[in-house]
Amino acid sequence: MSSILQATENVSLSPYLSSQVKENIMTSIQDVIDTEQGSFSDVEKEPSHQIVRGLKSRHIQLIALGSAIGTGLFIGSGGALSTCGPAPVLIAYIIMSAFIWTLMNQLTEMVTLVPLPGEASLNSLVRTYLNRPLSFTCGWNLFYAMAMIAPAEITACALLVQYWTDANSAIFISIFVVATVVLTMLPVKFFGESEFWVCSIKILTITGLIIVGIVIFFGGGPAQDHVLGFHYWKHPGAFKEHLVPGSTGKFLAVWTAIIKSGFSFVLVPEVVTSCSAESTNPRRNMPRACSRFIYRLALFYVVGSLVIGVVVGSDNSSLLNAVSKGDSTAAASPFVIGIKEAGIKILPHIINACIMTSAYSCGTGVLYGSSRTLHAMAMRGEAPKIFKKVNRFGVPYYSTGCACLFTLLAYLNCSKSSSVVFNWLSNIATISGFVSWVLVSTVYLKFRKVIDQLDLNDRVPFRVRFQKIGAYCSIVFFTLLGLTNGYAVFIKGNWDTSTFFTCYITIGFVFLLFVGSTIYYKEVSFRNADEIAKDLIPKIDICDEEERNEVVPVPKNLLEKIWYTVI
Repeated sequence: MSSILQATENVSLSPYLSSQVKENIMTSIQDVIDTEQGSFSDVEKEPSHQIVRGLKSRHIQLIALGSAIGTGLFIGSGGALSTCGPAPVLIAYIIMSAFIWTLMNQLTEMVTLVPLPGEASLNSLVRTYLNRPLSFTCGWNLFYAMAMIAPAEITACALLVQYWTDANSAIFISIFVVATVVLTMLPVKFFGESEFWVCSIKILTITGLIIVGIVIFFGGGPAQDHVLGFHYWKHPGAFKEHLVPGSTGKFLAVWTAIIKSGFSFVLVPEVVTSCSAESTNPRRNMPRACSRFIYRLALFYVVGSLVIGVVVGSDNSSLLNAVSKGDSTAAASPFVIGIKEAGIKILPHIINACIMTSAYSCGTGVLYGSSRTLHAMAMRGEAPKIFKKVNRFGVPYYSTGCACLFTLLAYLNCSKSSSVVFNWLSNIATISGFVSWVLVSTVYLKFRKVIDQLDLNDRVPFRVRFQKIGAYCSIVFFTLLGLTNGYAVFIKGNWDTSTFFTCYITIGFVFLLFVGSTIYYKEVSFRNADEIAKDLIPKIDICDEEERNEVVPVPKNLLEKIWYTVI
């Protein structure tokens, strides 16, 4: 090694060589040095398996927020409002936002320690700190959940188009499937740029809706002649009694609203942290994205849910009719209904278009996450080796292609009977998200224990206080959420076999995956600190070296300083 370093100091290149040739020669020499030192900045031993760092800070932050703002807030919130009332919806989004922020902190802390390709997904963290059976179970559960949400969002796009036309939904499903597949097959920098601008539209939409909601609150709509205020919180009331009368019914309304709000956030932390392996300077950009995430999440979700309860009543006939018919267009959006009631005529069409871009963005985001999860599993031997391969642009095309096959399930919605089956699959994916979140907090507690045992606290680049308490609370909360998500079927007169199947089949699926993988790998106990240290410390050294070589952008003027502060 020393001989190589000494040789580079004495290299003399001919003055007749072009500057480009000289640069290539010196780069080749440096590559040899990097390989000797074990640098991960080079494509290392298997260049056909390494993905490329092409996501910037602004990409990650918009993907973080954009993945969280989807049809669940714009349309799905209407069902929760009509069933539970405005107060339970607001309480639900506050509680879920707090838990999602906790999960984001936990994942970001673990991922930024070793943000390498194949190490950034949740199942990779489980493999490192727990054991292979749980990693296998977590990986396939995560891949399935993400892959199933993608066709659900594509279906939502097609249904939103039907707000304007009654043409066959298969036509629009085909268009969105092709658009989604093409985008996810492009180099990651193009994916990041696309998500940045689409998510920007989404954020402008929800910001505009909040502003319009404030105007309606003060009676500024064309059809309004007085201040609306919190009228709908008084008539018909802030809480609706759900399933049973009295205080118990109001409590069940809050719990049901929490369960329903889960779909809005499902798998958002996992999608965001999976970006770290393809992020430039991940130890700087991931914490920035995480620290800004909670404020934006609180603004859009908490304030957005408050606006919903202000602009439309839970007993509104248009809302109840749309929910009873299972309408998934803008006609079922409480925002749109409230705007129409205020006499504003043009906005509903604009909002429908924006919601459609929102659904498309969520679909591409989870498809991206599922392909990277499958690639990470293949890198660790938990999926077929073919899914390790990437093209010359660093795109794992086999794993992306496999994930894209799931988008074809969107065609199930072209017939009524098939759409029922598809709704089962989509709901099952949501419960998979709850299982995933329990695993996030479980692996985080083991992570903190190992870091303390190995005395590596000073090498952890990102940490937020009280996350161990948050992890224990998350395990209890999401376990209860998973076990009680179908509680309504056990109340007298509400039994429904298909609902029971939808709500609890995931738990059986995950259990079978775990038992099968435990038998195959013959592992029961968790890895001890010494085993983890052999695997972990060399990777931390690599990441420390990468971090030292990263160039931090320095603002040259006031505008750039503001840009770097905001983004």
